[in-house]
Amino acid sequence: MLFLVAALLLLGVVMGTVAHAPLTFTLVTAAVIAVWLGIFALRERHGRRHNPTH
Repeated sequence: MLFLVAALLLLGVVMGTVAHAPLTFTLVTAAVIAVWLGIFALRERHGRRHNPTH
C-alpha cells in the first residue's frame, strides 16, 4: 500500500512538472522515454527467446 501511495505521489509531481514545461520539451522527452522502453522490451524479448532456462 505504501508503494502505491509513493507511486501516485511521484506521478503527481511528474505530471505537475510536465504541465509547466514547454510542449516541445515534453514531446522530445516523451519520445526519448518511448524509444528507451521499446529498446528495453526488444532486449527482454530477445533474451527470453534465446535463453529459456531463466
